[in-house]
Amino acid sequence: MLLEINHLFFSHSREKDLFQNLNLKIEKGRIIALAGESGCGKSTLLNLIYGLLDWEQGEIIFDGKPIYGPKKNIVPGESEMKLVAQNYDLMPYATVADNVGKFISNINLKEKREKVLELLHVVELEEYAQILPKNLSGGQQQRVAIARALSVMPKLLLLDEPFSNLDFSRKIELRERLFNYVKEKEISLIISTHEIQEVMPWLDQIIVLHDGRLIQNDHPKEIYQNPYNPYVAKLFGEVNVFSDEEKASFGLAKNFWYPTEIKIADSGKEAQITESRFAGNYYWNKISLSGKDIVIYTENQIEGTVYLNL
Repeated sequence: MLLEINHLFFSHSREKDLFQNLNLKIEKGRIIALAGESGCGKSTLLNLIYGLLDWEQGEIIFDGKPIYGPKKNIVPGESEMKLVAQNYDLMPYATVADNVGKFISNINLKEKREKVLELLHVVELEEYAQILPKNLSGGQQQRVAIARALSVMPKLLLLDEPFSNLDFSRKIELRERLFNYVKEKEISLIISTHEIQEVMPWLDQIIVLHDGRLIQNDHPKEIYQNPYNPYVAKLFGEVNVFSDEEKASFGLAKNFWYPTEIKIADSGKEAQITESRFAGNYYWNKISLSGKDIVIYTENQIEGTVYLNL
């Protein structure tokens, strides 16, 4: 087991408890997402794992050894893991290449240069090697910090909202390169994200947090198909939530239905189209089903009365 969190209690202040008896186990070589709305504890948990915060009770064990917070660590932070937080802590007057190579030995300069170029390729910044960080955008600085963290080949990499400052087209390429690189190098990865759908294809595990509580912890497919509650279901985007009474009334098999799951059929439950809007590669439709508004996606614009397969 790479990481164990046992009976962890933590609060930012006496008035605000966050984690109360948190237990979590993480195996080696996995790509894991911490998911949940803002304020649920994702960033705080990463800081606790890295040893930047003290907790009241419990223990965190990394690779068989206990982690300690600032009270016991003269220099907080763990040597065999790296955290890239929202503040990137780059050297402002050193080039991008020098920042990435900060922790790489100078014994073999040729190997060091090759390693730096390899990492700049992973984060798509090869052409910025000799630029100063102050001349980069926030998203580019974030990618420099990720490359620098990878340079030490940590056993565990912690990324706090790693794609938050990137435009959509840049995210697509970077996600694939980054996740493939950590898999190839057998680096375990934990990322915090509120955009779970965008990274789901590469994940081995999703850990859902809500107000400091662990709500669900499983393979992405299991959580997507069987969300514990509406909070979890809505992390994956739009979802139609039916109460237990509505579920029974409509004769449904489950409470949560994603817009892609509800299909128009030749017969079934009759519903009225109230809105049908173009949304790119699908049409977004609001439909009234016996007075309940639901959303479905279709290939073509629809109107009038339809029958739903639920």
